[in-house]
Amino acid sequence: MTQTLPEIRVPADVERVVARLVAAGHEAYVVGGCVRDALRGVDPHDWDVATSATPEDIQKVFRHALYLNRFGTVVVREGQHEIEVTTYRVEADYADHRHPTEVAFTDSLREDLARRDFTMNAMAWRPGNEGKPGELVDPFGGQRDLDARIVRAVGEPRERFQEDALRMLRAVRFATRLGFVIDPRTAEAIRECASLAESLSGERIQQEITKMLDAEKPSTAFRMLSDLGLLAVICPELEIAKDTPQDKAVAQNVFDHSLATMDASPLDERDPKQRYVMRLAGLFHDIGKPATFADGHFHQHEFVGEAKAREILRRWRFDKETVTQVTHLIRNHMFWYQTEWTGSAVRRFVRKVGLENIPALFALRKADNIGSGARSPRMYALESLWERVQEEIRAASAFSLKDLAIDGNDVMKELGIAPSPEVGRILNELFERVTEEPKLNTREKLLELAREIGPAKG
Repeated sequence: MTQTLPEIRVPADVERVVARLVAAGHEAYVVGGCVRDALRGVDPHDWDVATSATPEDIQKVFRHALYLNRFGTVVVREGQHEIEVTTYRVEADYADHRHPTEVAFTDSLREDLARRDFTMNAMAWRPGNEGKPGELVDPFGGQRDLDARIVRAVGEPRERFQEDALRMLRAVRFATRLGFVIDPRTAEAIRECASLAESLSGERIQQEITKMLDAEKPSTAFRMLSDLGLLAVICPELEIAKDTPQDKAVAQNVFDHSLATMDASPLDERDPKQRYVMRLAGLFHDIGKPATFADGHFHQHEFVGEAKAREILRRWRFDKETVTQVTHLIRNHMFWYQTEWTGSAVRRFVRKVGLENIPALFALRKADNIGSGARSPRMYALESLWERVQEEIRAASAFSLKDLAIDGNDVMKELGIAPSPEVGRILNELFERVTEEPKLNTREKLLELAREIGPAKG
């Protein structure tokens, strides 16, 4: 059905692309997610155009356009925008539940919209001109579902998910991020097709998972993934946590506690590369508990959890730095502080964890506490340890070998020895001495100690 609506504000660059295609005798519409977001009152990040023009026709209209694939998409640079202009197409035979084995162009906008995933993404808009209003083409009730806050598959849901299994995760992501519900018929189709998620690559899963983690309450997504049978396919290690009891004030099992901890974990707004470290650490900090549960205890679950989290994150193709950060936090999250700790004990703790990791580790501990249902948000022992760490920082204590007043070159020169493992052994012994007594960390005293230690005999 075609409706007239208040004008959707389309950037002038995009309007010019549509207008030039129409002037050349072709149909052209703004389509997909940008129409959805514009109707929601959200400024789209990208603008896509669909047209009846073939890729060759598009290149005739836009001489410097780039045609880089066989799916009919031509990239047009207009002003400040790079706009993907795609020929109307139909697809068939998705042998791997991702890539169509056959792509055919069509001159029907409706057929093009019919191949899209959800009704809210299957709308098209043609900007008005010469005083005429714009035109919304909405053959599958996308605006109705958008207003009703429903994620509904276009046409037969099973066909859409058999074409591309990622659409099942996208349904969860849209529902979570937009605060929508999944249409019951669509949800039932996901349950029936959940096993198809086995065919998804780690990279594609990661892209959806990170978008779910960006939600205000990401636990909604993971509960939905579990309810729809998807979590058992993409992360069985987390699904089985439902069967592991845990005595927490707000969580009866490890699964519930993990989700509550994730919700309480902050996103890193300063560093895009590390944006999801805390939420991933919160989600997986107790992933080792199901495998270590015995007599109501979870002996050394942090070490088992470190290994399992590393396996999951690598499977999902997270970058090496994220994997390292998350697993390091999981391995160290069970530290136990007592006010009787000596200064050297505090320094050894910082040395073990790494000074740069202290804020994140403390944040994870606080989130873990909230996820356990603590009545008071304050953690007095943690605050005390934090203050003692700050005291050591103010005292310029050595927390790593690079903080020593001498280095390997100094040791070799002073002792007249060549590069060898002996240099590292001596430096480590010096570091141990300085950890016990920070006042020894001067060049003169460390060189004197190095002479005392000396190379190993024999």
